[in-house]
Amino acid sequence: MKRRLLWLGVLGALGILNGCVSEREMGGGPTQARQFPGGPSGSGKPFGRTRDGQPVTQYTLVGKGGAAMDVIDYGGAVVRLYTPDRNGDLTDITLGFNTIEEYEAHDAYFGAIIGRYCNRIAGGRFTLDGKTYQLPLNNTPGGVPCSLHGGKRGFDKYVWDCEPIRRGDSIGLKFSMTSPDGDQGYPGKLDVTVRYLLTPENVWRIEYEAVTDRPTPVNLTQHVFFNFKGEAQGTILDHELTILGDQITVVDKGLVPNGVLADVAGSAFDFTTSRIIGERISRQNDQLAFGGGYDQNFVLRNQSGQMAQAAALYEETSGRYMEVWTTEPALQFYSGNFLTDAIKGKQGRNLCFRGGLALETQHVPNSVNLPSFPSTILRPGEVYRSVTEYRFGSK
Repeated sequence: MKRRLLWLGVLGALGILNGCVSEREMGGGPTQARQFPGGPSGSGKPFGRTRDGQPVTQYTLVGKGGAAMDVIDYGGAVVRLYTPDRNGDLTDITLGFNTIEEYEAHDAYFGAIIGRYCNRIAGGRFTLDGKTYQLPLNNTPGGVPCSLHGGKRGFDKYVWDCEPIRRGDSIGLKFSMTSPDGDQGYPGKLDVTVRYLLTPENVWRIEYEAVTDRPTPVNLTQHVFFNFKGEAQGTILDHELTILGDQITVVDKGLVPNGVLADVAGSAFDFTTSRIIGERISRQNDQLAFGGGYDQNFVLRNQSGQMAQAAALYEETSGRYMEVWTTEPALQFYSGNFLTDAIKGKQGRNLCFRGGLALETQHVPNSVNLPSFPSTILRPGEVYRSVTEYRFGSK
């Protein structure tokens, strides 16, 4: 199927952050703002307060290319992400909540920065330089305890420092925080910076950086959930997915990789060419059964630390298309198997089982305990760097 990306923006991405862009600078101001159904663009505005009284702020990014985002400084969570369909109409294609109370009440990780270590660590334990560390056990798939997404209070539950940034014609936000020594059991003080950039070509670029004063594991990702038909508009089983990975990391019943690789060729995990997600999700397979659907880490081909394509996603009715590019060696595909209709979305409609999917770029889960995989250990004097781009278009 021949791809035709709808790149609408050629003159520059424009937005309002803390009043730093005037209507005149926007090149028409109100017209551009009306194209964003989430409300008129403007400076950061209050999003409520956390249980411990910290104020949370929502920021808006509006790009000339048509894409727009609402982002809060609580976990760097993307509340809304609007992209054009094949007719140029905007729809919010992510899962999220309207209030800070809902974000604190649910461990869904909707649209949030994940760290200090994304995904699962077996038994919540690892040994580094001869010392064993125990992390909180906050996840028990298959009755097997593990540490998930950084522990009971991962980076998704911090209020980050946030400031508007601009790079050429791209607009964005710079998030920063310090995770103290011993945070959730991890050694070392970790200073983290994450940048979101929205480009004129409707690319959402995410840049991660971190430094430490003691050796520590670091594995950061973004946990945005997509549904290209729109939030609460049914399942993602009709989306077409491509993953440029020839192997998966085999998991035990606790969904933790055990160090074994399996070729995907001919299996339910073969997305090396575009396939409908629901086509093989119900096959008899222990790896699918453990997660109640897809919750697998794919080892990406030809990843050498440089930007390379990892995946592509397409939804036929809207024509929305996305490519995932990254410097990371692996990608976790999660088909929303633990989502339920007990969760209400931003428009007051209940979500549903498999109502969203995540494509999380990362190092191999549990690789802190699997020396055969690329290391996740950051040491003093080194800089952790990772880049991922979600490139939106239509066809």
